[in-house]
Amino acid sequence: MSWSLADVPDQSGRVAVVTGANGGLGLATALALAGKGAHVVMAARDAAKAALARDRIRAESPGASVEIVALDLGSLASVEQAAGQILAAHPAIDLLITNAGVMAMPQGRTADGFETQLGVNHLGHWALTSHLLPALVRTRDARVVTVTSGAQHTGRPLDPADPFRLGDYDPWRAYADSKLANRHFAQGLDRRFREAGLSARALTAHPGMTNSDLQATTVAAGGGGSSARFFLVATRRIGMDTERGALSQLRAATDPRAVGGTMYGPRWSTVGAPVRRRLVRRGDDQAIRLLWQVSRQLTGLDVDVAQTATQTTREPRP
Repeated sequence: MSWSLADVPDQSGRVAVVTGANGGLGLATALALAGKGAHVVMAARDAAKAALARDRIRAESPGASVEIVALDLGSLASVEQAAGQILAAHPAIDLLITNAGVMAMPQGRTADGFETQLGVNHLGHWALTSHLLPALVRTRDARVVTVTSGAQHTGRPLDPADPFRLGDYDPWRAYADSKLANRHFAQGLDRRFREAGLSARALTAHPGMTNSDLQATTVAAGGGGSSARFFLVATRRIGMDTERGALSQLRAATDPRAVGGTMYGPRWSTVGAPVRRRLVRRGDDQAIRLLWQVSRQLTGLDVDVAQTATQTTREPRP
């Protein structure tokens, strides 16, 4: 049987942090989780758009529990401030869904000097996870879901000597690298959860061909060349809507049978019901080690599960 929104278990009493929850896949995810009873923290950059999204969630699910936290993943200072606000209100977090991202953007830099795509898609989420780690490790059966893309199959592991591809920047190659980094982060994080003896799990999801805001944003920014315009037309004509596209990350986040360290995506690669997909790349151990090394060096932050677990008082949730 196909897995659908009806299969999302009751989320009452759970706290879910969703980045990019003000539109596209993030909004579809927030709508689904709030509709199932979760308190949803909408971490987003555009405050006006987030307010409209919050109003839509409350209109579709009267009584829904949602809040907005300002988050700019292109600024480590903004990430730290957002995480502090979240932790102050929520010492335990059940779900962290790192959904926000950019695609095939022209070469640019974040506030901290990182190449835009790696900076937003991976390093910003690395920093957010680092800050929120205490609230995750103290929560029984917490899950971290990182949203990747089929583009990860053409990405290369991070090169410590040139993580931003400064010598041969290409918007699609940089995007693919960031999406492979997303997958390697989830694999490495899940391994560290297990080694620390925690029930928390990390998974990856990819939405296939979904008609979200992403393609239009890329074209509007002048990124991706003719390929971006092709994907915009294709997703509008034959892609899934965001409600169906979000099912992969919802299944990774909520299916009790989902296994940590795995990836969920559409059955037919680009479209279809969410199913567990094979991880086909080799050499992941070395790539994950380099990812942790480069990410620590660039951000000055670590995602050290073992150390955090020893310093954090665990509070079992009912």
